[in-house]
Amino acid sequence: MSQVSQRIKVGIVGGTGYTGVELLRLLSQHPNVELTAITSRKEEGMPVSEMYPNLRGHVDLKFTTPENAALTDCDVVFFATPHGVAMAQAQTLLDADVRIIDLAADFRLQDTAVFEKWYKIPHTCPEILADSVYGLVELNRERVAAARVIGNPGCYPTTVILGLAPLIEAGNVLVDTQTLVADCKSGVSGAGRKAEVATLFSEASDNFKAYGVKGHRHHPEIQAQLEKITGGPVGFTFVPHLVPMIRGMFSTLYARILPEARDTDFQALFEARYANEPFVDVMPAGSLPETRSVRGSNTLRISVERPNGGDLLIVMVIQDNLVKGASGQAVQNMNLMFGLPETAGLNHVALLP
Repeated sequence: MSQVSQRIKVGIVGGTGYTGVELLRLLSQHPNVELTAITSRKEEGMPVSEMYPNLRGHVDLKFTTPENAALTDCDVVFFATPHGVAMAQAQTLLDADVRIIDLAADFRLQDTAVFEKWYKIPHTCPEILADSVYGLVELNRERVAAARVIGNPGCYPTTVILGLAPLIEAGNVLVDTQTLVADCKSGVSGAGRKAEVATLFSEASDNFKAYGVKGHRHHPEIQAQLEKITGGPVGFTFVPHLVPMIRGMFSTLYARILPEARDTDFQALFEARYANEPFVDVMPAGSLPETRSVRGSNTLRISVERPNGGDLLIVMVIQDNLVKGASGQAVQNMNLMFGLPETAGLNHVALLP
């Protein structure tokens, strides 16, 4: 079957949240996708367009319960659900030759003890976990293409790992890998579509705060991937913040340049590393990124600065946390898994103003 005529039957488990509706927005415009099922126990029978009027005329599905969704008839199922849901259904889907892309954390951490420590639930399918692939395409493209189960990266990890990868892929030769710092900010949609006091308009608007400083679930995910890249231990500090905007993520990364690497052209290093990546844009020297320049797109932008030519390198990374940080990246993974052009259904220009 040719790539042009190929139709991928797609199911989405948990379609009422922000990542679920973002998947629907992207997949409804994908040239090779047939939206087959969308699940929600609470909203069973409700037309998707009733909950999300932006999809009116684009998505004709109604929400169904997982039991009635015929997910085993799909080619791939996306899980836009809380942690623990995907691993409970994974074996049944795999037995039916259905591929899985999980936007939660069930298949992100290979160490089950670390997963259980941070997510407070047992990991029920370690065998499937062992065969899963961490879906950061820019690092694992060939493995993603051959995968049956993808653990879609978290939003913060996507910015931090791609921002630091060019510096540490050669090991501890360019920067001090024991003193890496990530100072990250996310829009409120990163907390999901649920009622919580901290994300109420009158609480989050006109406010700026740090959270998870003593420990955040994305810290071990980032740590594990950085140590996989370097092949050794990494010293890493991660501080997330909530900013009063809906979409957007801005991660400022700090790395101490080693004495023997002071003559390195870091701008050229980043440009060369990401020259052939369709969704990573290394900005011209001297320019600074703005989150609005990626809103609604699958683009991640990077800017590199070395203040006063000193030994501190600052890497600034921006993305839309719901697109490249979640659903867009999931679609990027799907494209590779089914032999489609990586950019299929993802060439959206960011929204301005």
